[in-house]
Amino acid sequence: MTAKPSARIYRGTLRNLRLLARKLQQGEIVAVPSETVYGLAGNALDARACRKIFTAKGRPGTDPLIVHIHSLKQLREVAVVNAAALQLAKKFWPGPLTLILPKQEVVPATVTAGLPSVAVRMPSDPLFRRLLKLCGLPLAAPSANPFGYVSPTTAEHVHHGLGRRIDHILDGGPTEIGLESTIVDLRRPSHPRLLRPGAISVRELSRALGVTVRSGPKGTGNSTQAQIAPGSMQRHYSPHARVILHRRLSLRQVAKGDPAEAWIFPKRPPGPARPHLYWFDVAGTTPAIAKKLFAMLRQLDRAGYQRIHVELMRGNGLAEAINDRLRRAAAK
Repeated sequence: MTAKPSARIYRGTLRNLRLLARKLQQGEIVAVPSETVYGLAGNALDARACRKIFTAKGRPGTDPLIVHIHSLKQLREVAVVNAAALQLAKKFWPGPLTLILPKQEVVPATVTAGLPSVAVRMPSDPLFRRLLKLCGLPLAAPSANPFGYVSPTTAEHVHHGLGRRIDHILDGGPTEIGLESTIVDLRRPSHPRLLRPGAISVRELSRALGVTVRSGPKGTGNSTQAQIAPGSMQRHYSPHARVILHRRLSLRQVAKGDPAEAWIFPKRPPGPARPHLYWFDVAGTTPAIAKKLFAMLRQLDRAGYQRIHVELMRGNGLAEAINDRLRRAAAK
């Protein structure tokens, strides 16, 4: 029995975009870039296409998909819209914000884990937007990686994880943000809840709505229970290596460390380089750390480390989103 050919990686030419748009219209699935992470996209109105996404990822049907749209007209086609949703859409779309709203009947239960709500966002990545416009469809697209593993931020990451399970990968270069979108539950618009932190902070959301956005449930570790928000299980974004979190790391710990362990600081520590010592960014700027987080975890995983020690971020906003991903990666 011959092995399945490896996925083809496409440059973002107009010819390739038109080809991939046709593939999506025909019910195929395509890995796509976004400003957050790479996604595995299929026609959100075609249950059969969406089942291909779940199969390729090994994703449980209880974890819903985010529907990506190109226009507010498409938002009304897939969700029941309220004033709060329009306020946030006007302020933050296109961008890394996902809204949970009551769904329209046209959205298959496969997409929403059988729940009467749907997760929707309008991405800002120019290639993804061109593809959305060309195919004329809302596209369901979770992260383009085997379920539960570290999210992909380059086309090469997608190819490494899913190259034998899918056929098409659109290469848009490294992602701009590197973390998944902020998710806000607006099913009760007077009581908005943050379900997943991201690049758009609670403070920004509260200011835009004129009401306090409070944190909602953190999700469960139970893959048999339908989740309201995608990517909210307690263990997620996880390398094969065990991740161990620290409020602070010291060079003394590194010096005493086991060669099977890697140590990641937010910024470059003083002194010469040492074996097994890594940092996300020379200056330790939060956006740079977010952009490099998943790539670093993948790099150390492939290097064969058994344990990865990471210092948690300090601060609010994007730092909270980074710590959220690290805590899920470290969960047992």
